[in-house]
Amino acid sequence: MNTELNDVMLDIETTSKAPDAAIISIGAVFFNPITGNIGAEFYQVIDLEDAMQYGQVDASTLQWWMRQSDEARAIFNDKDTMPLKDALLELNDWLYQIEGYKNRIVWGNGATFDNVILSNAYTVTKMTKAWHFSNDRDVRTVVDIGRRLLGIDPKKSNKFTGEPHNALDDAKHQAKYVSNIFKQLKLVTYAQV
Repeated sequence: MNTELNDVMLDIETTSKAPDAAIISIGAVFFNPITGNIGAEFYQVIDLEDAMQYGQVDASTLQWWMRQSDEARAIFNDKDTMPLKDALLELNDWLYQIEGYKNRIVWGNGATFDNVILSNAYTVTKMTKAWHFSNDRDVRTVVDIGRRLLGIDPKKSNKFTGEPHNALDDAKHQAKYVSNIFKQLKLVTYAQV
């Protein structure tokens, strides 16, 4: 059984849904979808003015943020921020804990959201991301498999720990429910043997 933590669950908070959205925070955890083990964490809030130099803002996303909890919106007043380039450099350094460029598997919520927006941020800042494009994975596809094939929805049935729309808390929750679905898929596979 593979016990390595070569998978990374990523979550970002943004000011738009577009591929070139301004990123306001990045959260990530190492995890193993087979065992459910969760390892080291990464979290960084981006300086809003700096983020807006590299990405766009849209009114519907700002309206969405205004409807969120005070705790979630507190990110806009966070004093512990850094420029986007520095955050991306720190994320790369954190990802280098997984040896081998092609060994780093990075999960994001949606085939067109987290990983795409983060990849775009690397491009516009003229930086290189620390994982191979073929190692992007989509959380929503796994959730759909759980719902349709297994009749389970751990995204909704698992208790959320932390603050919704905090990138790190979201990443941990996503890692847990993806692992739950993998566990059920494994049980079904062994039951058929």
